[in-house]
Amino acid sequence: MTPNQELYEYLQKHTWDLTEEWYAALDKEATSGVYASNDATVIETIKQQNHGFHERFCKVFVEDEATFLKEFEAWVLEIARDPEHLNTPLHHILQEFFNTQQQYIHLLYRYERQANNLSHDTVQEWIATVIKTFSRLMTWFTEEHHNYSLSKLRAQQEMINELSTPVISLSRGVALLPLVGDIDTNRAKYIFENALTQCTQKRVESLLIDISGVAIIDTMVAQQIFQLIEALRLLGVKSTLSGIRPEIAQTAVQLGISFQDVNTISTIERAVQRLFTEK
Repeated sequence: MTPNQELYEYLQKHTWDLTEEWYAALDKEATSGVYASNDATVIETIKQQNHGFHERFCKVFVEDEATFLKEFEAWVLEIARDPEHLNTPLHHILQEFFNTQQQYIHLLYRYERQANNLSHDTVQEWIATVIKTFSRLMTWFTEEHHNYSLSKLRAQQEMINELSTPVISLSRGVALLPLVGDIDTNRAKYIFENALTQCTQKRVESLLIDISGVAIIDTMVAQQIFQLIEALRLLGVKSTLSGIRPEIAQTAVQLGISFQDVNTISTIERAVQRLFTEK
């Protein structure tokens, strides 16, 4: 049996010892998230996750790199997407990676003291392997954690956009699009696409676009509104713009924004009354 195989056998026997030592050493007052939990189920889960790490990591001394990383992929993805870890500050997670790395270094020195005919250079090579592999796994985990967090954020933003730009049916052929809050380039694009889609699906003939809840109207926002109204006209939808507040009207004049070719009305109440009168 080679020195690496002997080391692997030794580490395999101590995987649960490493997990229990790691959890006992956790400073639960200095950390937060999953590591500070008092929930028995959460505690058991993070112990199992930690032990799963050790079962895979000790194979670094006996497997080729490609096989080792392939077997680690499921663990990295699980932890990067785990809700408890997503609610834990990233720097706390990375600190526990470093703490676990130190466990392996201390264990290798302990192994060196009790092993026979083992050169110090071999142990140093093992330690270098540990440090290199931890660095690679931490980078991999951080990338997956970042990418998954971004995908969740995008999904939440899409939901917010959808909820904040609904085309609300008022009666047959009549609908309301209330716009609220700030409108940036991305949201303006979503409003444009969503409004056209919903008006087509709901067979809208007259659409009331209310901007009384929009904080700022600049040239970009005005242009997007004009483009939406023109696109709706091409689809056979008549648009009415309501809720232009005095300060927005003043800003529009100062910026040279003209609403003269747009059907406008002061309030949403009057717009609704006009639409139903016309119907």
